[in-house]
This record gives sequence, structure tokens and C-alpha cells, in this order.
Amino acid sequence: MAVKERVGTVVSDKMEKTVVVAVETRFPHPIYQKTVSRTTRYKAHDEDNFCRIGDRVRIMETRPMSRQKHWAIAEVLSRSAKSNTADANAKGASPEVTQ
Repeated sequence: MAVKERVGTVVSDKMEKTVVVAVETRFPHPIYQKTVSRTTRYKAHDEDNFCRIGDRVRIMETRPMSRQKHWAIAEVLSRSAKSNTADANAKGASPEVTQ
């Protein structure tokens, strides 16, 4: 049995050990052949609270972990620019001040 995987963007990280990932699917309309995009939001398990808003991630289907959470973060494909500066500030690096 193949494991389902999706690639999407983290849109919320406000919960403990859970992120919301938006996956956009593009397909041609069956009659008009115009490209239609549909967005689905999945709640995914993030054990270490590593993901931040804007990160590009791959999620994979797992056993049900709660009523709505059936996916887990497989890997972080790219970090957002916002999360890089937030991580630097959290580690004690002083932001540059220009006057």
C-alpha cells in the first residue's frame, strides 16, 4: 500500500505540536479546460514545534492522532524568510539597528 504524501505551505502554527498545512491542487476544468486551483487544509503533527508560518513542507498520512489530525510532517523543504529571522532573534542574536 502506497503512503499518501502532499507538499504544501504552513499557514498556522498556533497549536502545540500541530501545524495547519495548505495544499493547492491544480487541474483543468472538465468542460471549460481552464485551470482551476483548489486549496485543502490539513492538520499535521509537528513533534518538535519546528515549523513556522510560510515554510514549505512535505506531509505524509499516518494513523489518526486526534479527531482531525491524520497527517505528520515528513520533512521541511524550505524555510520562510520570516522564520529565519525569528529563529535568530530567539537565539539571542541582536537585530541590526540603523539610524
